[in-house]
Amino acid sequence: MKSSIFKRSVIIAGHKTSVTLEEEFWKSVKEIAGDRNMTVAGLVGAIDAERNQANLSSAIRLFVLGFYRDQIDLAKDRTRETLIKPIAVVR
Repeated sequence: MKSSIFKRSVIIAGHKTSVTLEEEFWKSVKEIAGDRNMTVAGLVGAIDAERNQANLSSAIRLFVLGFYRDQIDLAKDRTRETLIKPIAVVR
């Protein structure tokens, strides 16, 4: 089976660096950047500035995972709010 991991170059704060990511993670980075009206380089730069991991590729993967986990939590909260809303009593 052929690996779907690709090396990509990104310029962060004027410096060229490379990250190695699976195609699915790279697509997600592009989607998230677009949703935030950011460039991919801008989003990767923000991830780089906030990361706790030594490896930028790992930090990006964890960021994407966290983003989608947050989306699931928001959906669950919306569902709970809908179920908990009091039903209007007609008199």
